[in-house]
Amino acid sequence: MAATSNSEPPHPTSTTTITTLHSDIIHTHILTRLDGATLASAASVSTLMNRLCTENSLWRNICTSTWPSLVDPTATHVISTFPGAYRSIFSDAFPSLHYFSPRPHRPSPPPSELISAIDIYYKGKPVFSRVRCTETQKNWFLLSPLWVDALEPEEVVPTPVKFTRKDEELLKQLEDNLSLSWIVMDPREKRAVNVSSRRAVSVQRHWLTREVEVVYAAVMAGERERATEMVQCVVKVTCCGKVGGELHVKEVNLMMEDTEGRHVSGKEALGILQSAMEFGERKSFDGVEAKERYEKFSCMMKERRVIKHRRQKARDLLAMLLAFIAFLLFCFLAGL
Repeated sequence: MAATSNSEPPHPTSTTTITTLHSDIIHTHILTRLDGATLASAASVSTLMNRLCTENSLWRNICTSTWPSLVDPTATHVISTFPGAYRSIFSDAFPSLHYFSPRPHRPSPPPSELISAIDIYYKGKPVFSRVRCTETQKNWFLLSPLWVDALEPEEVVPTPVKFTRKDEELLKQLEDNLSLSWIVMDPREKRAVNVSSRRAVSVQRHWLTREVEVVYAAVMAGERERATEMVQCVVKVTCCGKVGGELHVKEVNLMMEDTEGRHVSGKEALGILQSAMEFGERKSFDGVEAKERYEKFSCMMKERRVIKHRRQKARDLLAMLLAFIAFLLFCFLAGL
């Protein structure tokens, strides 16, 4: 008699994937808990996940929680015209701009205005948000140095920071905890770029006014074979207050400077910003790297200023020498 086997045939292996869940469950209990970078990665899992992860409501929540200024109606309207709406803004403005090699390109038509979305945070919590519209077709913008103020004249923004007597303690506190985002949007080309380093690259007391100046900077490529071949956008936050009281923000302004320390005009800055929006890569880097870039750019400015001063001094000496020779020649001829 043949031996009877007690073994049962194996059951088919059951597999459960996230796509077997109802789409409402995925959306409500999973996707709403993800940050922007993770949500973008999840979109590549499957066709279903791509559809779910590209819903505008998810990206709107992520963007407005990251940058509260984007709740402003002006920003909302501009973002609604972008191809991917809030997903496009997140892709353009996060994490950080890397654009160090100028590329030849056909200049884009200049927009009639630039939209700036500014947010200041302390320990990750927003303390100030503002949207500014800057007209770019006026001569005062095109011919003058780029300068955008986030605050109204005489406006003061309170912060939870206590103004301490010890400079080192106060400056260190601001360097570690006061962060800033400045997103510039081009409504015509439907692109954006974040021109802030987020973390402060310099915090110091002004030698005369004793006000605290916090600087955020992003170095980027400019125009080829010119002083503006490399530039940096600088956002300066000026703070004031009394010892024992709260620190107040009294000025927040954006400017752009080249390697000779010259303020870049609005017309030049407009082209540089549009190029950075189109060709700049967005990569993550820490505050240390941003500070090193700022210090390297500052050293470059100092070196070029010294060279420029020496050349000017040499030209002045040559002019004086030629004038002296001409004077001697005149005296000689007059004596004849």
